Amino acid sequence: MPMTRFAGPCQPVFGRSYGRLAVIAVAALGLLVAVPGAVSALEKMEPIPLELPKPMFEGTPLNLSVPNLEKPLGRPRDPFLAPAGVTNVSFEKVVTSSDMEPIIGDLEQATDGDKKGAEGSFVELGPGVQHLTVDLGAPHEIYAILVWHFHKTARAYLDVVVQVADDADFTKNVRTVFNNDHDNSAGLGAGKDMNYVETSEGKLVDAKGAKAQFVRFYSNGNNANDLNHYVEVEVFGRPAK
Repeated sequence: MPMTRFAGPCQPVFGRSYGRLAVIAVAALGLLVAVPGAVSALEKMEPIPLELPKPMFEGTPLNLSVPNLEKPLGRPRDPFLAPAGVTNVSFEKVVTSSDMEPIIGDLEQATDGDKKGAEGSFVELGPGVQHLTVDLGAPHEIYAILVWHFHKTARAYLDVVVQVADDADFTKNVRTVFNNDHDNSAGLGAGKDMNYVETSEGKLVDAKGAKAQFVRFYSNGNNANDLNHYVEVEVFGRPAK
């Protein structure tokens, strides 16, 4: 194989094709480093440590007059994989809301770890568009976000939107990671995600490693009434590098 030598004390490089491959490899590595939340191909992936409550109802809900409603999966959801070491970083974190005086319960119940959905284990916010915000305390790489609304009965909550941001007022680096408000009735933009029926599995949103400190959950009542309920929210991530 021909050798290409450089003047001076440099070591020989065997073939120009090897040099090109080296440049490509370095560029690819640089791309992984440059993308926030990017998962290296060398990182170990494992299921997030998610503990689910027992189902509060069984069977397929009937006569839910909700448009754009996804069909039940009919089986347990597949495990969600994330980098090893990812945990629930929202447990017992500070919660604020557009309704600081809930009708039922307290805001801190949304991050207290109780996902059962029984009476007394949820917070009820007022009618119309309301939001609940979790402060993670510091920037994190977020991989999965889960929300349990009231799942004791078959319900579909409306205009569900999940956003992440760098500041508590949601003015810096706001990103929408889920939006099923198909007609923009909540005023946050029209979304393409589907409406869904509440279950004990909660709704899992893939946040794709988004870097943020604050996570906000919107809803606009449900198919049964115009109130907003939160049993629990969980954010799986790790401190941002």
